Amino acid sequence: MLTHKKSIILLSFSILLPLTIVNVYGHGVGSEIFPPVDLYGKQVSLEVSSTPNNTDKNNDQQISISLIDFNSKITLRDVTFLIKSSRGEQFLFEKEFQSHNGIIVFNFISENTDTIQIQEESKQDFLGSLIGLENKMINVKGPKLSEGGLYKFDIRILSADGYSKKLEVPLTFNAGISIAQTSKHEINHPDFGPQTINVVTYYDEIKNFQYDIESKKITFSMPFEWSVNNINQTSVVHEELRIPKTFGDLLVSGFSIYVNGIKLSDDVATIDDFFSEGRVVHFIISQKELWNVYKHDPNQNGMNFLIKPNSDDTQLSSVTENGQYKIFISWKPKNLQSNSKATIYFDITDIFLKNRPIAVNYYFSITQNNKIIFEQTGLSSDSKEKHNIAEFTIPDDVTGIIQLNFQNLGDNDLAKTSIPIIINNITHENNDI
Repeated sequence: MLTHKKSIILLSFSILLPLTIVNVYGHGVGSEIFPPVDLYGKQVSLEVSSTPNNTDKNNDQQISISLIDFNSKITLRDVTFLIKSSRGEQFLFEKEFQSHNGIIVFNFISENTDTIQIQEESKQDFLGSLIGLENKMINVKGPKLSEGGLYKFDIRILSADGYSKKLEVPLTFNAGISIAQTSKHEINHPDFGPQTINVVTYYDEIKNFQYDIESKKITFSMPFEWSVNNINQTSVVHEELRIPKTFGDLLVSGFSIYVNGIKLSDDVATIDDFFSEGRVVHFIISQKELWNVYKHDPNQNGMNFLIKPNSDDTQLSSVTENGQYKIFISWKPKNLQSNSKATIYFDITDIFLKNRPIAVNYYFSITQNNKIIFEQTGLSSDSKEKHNIAEFTIPDDVTGIIQLNFQNLGDNDLAKTSIPIIINNITHENNDI
């Protein structure tokens, strides 16, 4: 059967490509509208979208499928759908459904059942009561079904504008809808204590998360089909790390990401520090990056991620609570020791000036357990070559975590932040990675 190129809506972006056939595809986004195809001489399209079921306290996920007249945007009536569905690698169901108004809503519900259960019900809202149409609701119940992930639908339109109007050649659509899925990973760090890294995946469920304390590397894997068709149908793969600001080893100024051993471009990773309790690191992997990985080995199995600080030189960063300034710090020697001299280098930059160093009044202090070890005030340097410097001697009774505090920047009480670093850092052996 001939195949269709697809149209994807991702956020506010729309891509329309020329089409000539009846199979259409799309994977890995939160909503899709497919290119129009011919049905009885008129252009029709399929819309697939997802939304949380806000009326349900269990946060069930809803995915709606609609067959519409492409020009009038009105749904077709009396449509017969044959739908095969899976979530990630789990087969869910293959079943025929009829809809009077051309719309089917799947409500994915998490329940501890041995098998997938399908329950059909009809709901009539106010508008539906006026025109005599009911909404078709399909409750799909099974383990973890409402927790997000990649939901795939192979959809065949068997009839439209009348249940008796059977199509000689069914219209075929292949859709993949991603719903954000969050997993929590506990790390008992010997220096920073218990830490939790959240991974938010906007594509498919991740597995095998590991953090290597010595190398500061994060690794995990995710299902992905390395085929020409699937890459063509995937506009982006979006992964997200949420790191607490108490996790000093990962307050680095940049990250590198590798997929199946191939280093991706530096602009794949962006850091968002505009959160009071942590930072969000986004990895937006474009189709171009996917092709680059594919060309190294077309027969790969899934995606194996490796994420690490992008430099061996220690440089940490943090954004002030008012979101105005970003602080970059480094220090010498690399391994700070009790009863020894240390030098802290720092730059105060303006976020709205693309992190350009600026001259502002500042108060800088070093504390441990709210006890001041060192403090300094001054006017920061606005030179990219001339860093601000704080030199001090680490007391012999200070070991473990200390806080580098920046306060009252530009005489603003809300312009403050704190960065934890380690005194007497030890080598942590870990041979798992």
